[in-house]
Amino acid sequence: MTLPELTALAESTVAATQRKLPAMLQPLARTLPVVYHDWPSDEILGEEFEPDILGMFAGTPYDAAGHESNEFPPHILLFLENIWDYAEGDRATFVREVKLTYLHELGHYLGWDEDEIAARGLE
Repeated sequence: MTLPELTALAESTVAATQRKLPAMLQPLARTLPVVYHDWPSDEILGEEFEPDILGMFAGTPYDAAGHESNEFPPHILLFLENIWDYAEGDRATFVREVKLTYLHELGHYLGWDEDEIAARGLE
């Protein structure tokens, strides 16, 4: 698939996933930007991440008090070519991985650590 095709499929998958979230989470999810990249850049990877990373949450998590810090605008990055490679070119697997990766990164936005994300089946 081409990058525009992967992007369109990922965008529709994220939108469908947002519609299925609990009502109280939908407004938060819809206001959190999702940025679609083909591959992560060296700048994004830095020393911390592997080149085959599927997604990433960047910015300040939403806090329990219901407001955000203005230090760095929060957003989710999805690396579509990495997800496509992980899915081994299978469309259905790609859709499942986009959904799972999006929900995983949304969990980070909500302030959940890796253990809390795993406990919710989003690893």
